[in-house]
Amino acid sequence: MKTKFSKSWKGSVQPRKQRKYVKNAPLHIKRKMLASRLSKELTKRYGRRSISIRKGDIVKIVRGNFKDHSGKIDKVLTKKLKVYIEGIQNLKRDGNKTPYPLHPSNLIVTELDLTDKIRQKNLERGKTKETKDEQTPKNN
Repeated sequence: MKTKFSKSWKGSVQPRKQRKYVKNAPLHIKRKMLASRLSKELTKRYGRRSISIRKGDIVKIVRGNFKDHSGKIDKVLTKKLKVYIEGIQNLKRDGNKTPYPLHPSNLIVTELDLTDKIRQKNLERGKTKETKDEQTPKNN
């Protein structure tokens, strides 16, 4: 099997080929894979279901050992498709604590870091007409 990334790959039912696609994908495509669902309130406000995560967002963990914990994203590793969250640590047998890597599909974004103006513009652009109408007060 070739190890080079295929630009013409459409998809496969076979898990081994799906894993190979993810592993061999270039960074600009892996970055798009680092997305998480938005909470119900944010979904309603921005009119979209998921968003690419970045450092500073506040997330809630919905799967795994740290289920129902929440915290701020501390580090995002694009190459490994992993996210580290403040306060979520693994206790080693020698007593040391190490950051616990999580996959973004196991997270729900509860609060966005909107310090970046480009990100704000992209979120505003994605709004549908109904969500824009709900937020603007009507003059009667």
